[in-house]
Amino acid sequence: MKRAFSLVEVLAAVALIGILVFLALPNIVQVKTDSETHLAVARAEALNLAMASYVQSVGSTSASSSWSGAANDQARYVLVSPYLAYAPTNLTDYMPAGYTATLPTSVVPLTKAGLLKSSTPISY
Repeated sequence: MKRAFSLVEVLAAVALIGILVFLALPNIVQVKTDSETHLAVARAEALNLAMASYVQSVGSTSASSSWSGAANDQARYVLVSPYLAYAPTNLTDYMPAGYTATLPTSVVPLTKAGLLKSSTPISY
């Protein structure tokens, strides 16, 4: 006589696996959302450090005049992108999907970059 699993045992195992997946799925989605938020905050902090490095390397007077001459966030990003590791050419490519970084209009005195998710400010 061959020994094998009965149909009831297989169905019970499949049902248990289904229940475990059902319980774990919301946590997996929450972890993904949290990781995207943490990545956006880390990128905003990297922008802050790049702005400080930019001011230190070119001097506050030169940095202030160049920064005020930049018309928008993309133009300001071009000024600080050499001070970021592995920075893409566009600010929108640098931030995770759904997040927006706004660079301050003045670098003297230094202020933090703004961070938005769907036009909702995120404090960090």
